[in-house]
Amino acid sequence: MDVEFLAAGEYHENYLVTHTDSRYVFRINHGTQLGVSRQIDYEFTVLAALERSGVTPRPLFHVGRTAGFPRGALLMEYLSGRTLDYRTDLDSAAECFAAVHAVPSRPPLLEQPHPVLDVVAESEALLNRHPDHPRRPDGARIRRYLDRIRALAASPAADFSPDTRCIVNTEVNSGNFIVSDRARLVDWEKAVLSYRYQDLGHFLTPTTTLWKTDIRLPAADRRRFLAHYRDASGVAVSLDELDERTSIMERTILLRALSWCYMAYAEYGKRPLQNRLTYDRIVWYLGHIHEFLGE
Repeated sequence: MDVEFLAAGEYHENYLVTHTDSRYVFRINHGTQLGVSRQIDYEFTVLAALERSGVTPRPLFHVGRTAGFPRGALLMEYLSGRTLDYRTDLDSAAECFAAVHAVPSRPPLLEQPHPVLDVVAESEALLNRHPDHPRRPDGARIRRYLDRIRALAASPAADFSPDTRCIVNTEVNSGNFIVSDRARLVDWEKAVLSYRYQDLGHFLTPTTTLWKTDIRLPAADRRRFLAHYRDASGVAVSLDELDERTSIMERTILLRALSWCYMAYAEYGKRPLQNRLTYDRIVWYLGHIHEFLGE
């Protein structure tokens, strides 16, 4: 059996395990973004529910807190392929989302029944975490934008309750997709039960597309992606309505992205796992707040 380092994020590290002709991912947890006490159990529950989608890794085994793994570990299927390319894989991404959102299971996950207000509350908590933050003017800008999004939540279009809730990933940057014959989504640490517009809006917002690439999606590509998703999912809303609701979540997810960067900048050196590229991107985003907010 061979074990080699695969990748690490802010809260996990992953190893590729090769045994005879089979390959697996061994995922070690170091923290949680959701505030759950048993993060690795949570992820296993999500992956087990999504197995029928055919576009997520199959979970095989997990352990809770042990002496060797204080926060637990998970063994899952390894999916080979490349990262998503926004220039060529938008249709495949739309089909992946459609397959995920079609899963009827309702496992015991955290729920976000009012996603705009839920993200506002999460963002406000991130902004308040470090009152002595070294970049307080940036925080003031983000807080003014937060007030705008809070007001947006009162609009009729921000009421998604007529739609069916589903499992949503909420972290859908290009690096979390594996593309071979089709697109698959592999990182499920922050999944919740909410509405499809969370994933669609997160996927399209520029803080997502620019995280691992230098791409901002043109309006025509954005519209084509939504049209293909609508066809693949069979969702019973018009394309204009799908576009409007997704746009609301794009603006909302932008708030969360900038709030997270603001928080992460203040505490980056204290984290058990650090990635220089991530830190550089955080600094770049904070330095371009005025562009993201259209100021």
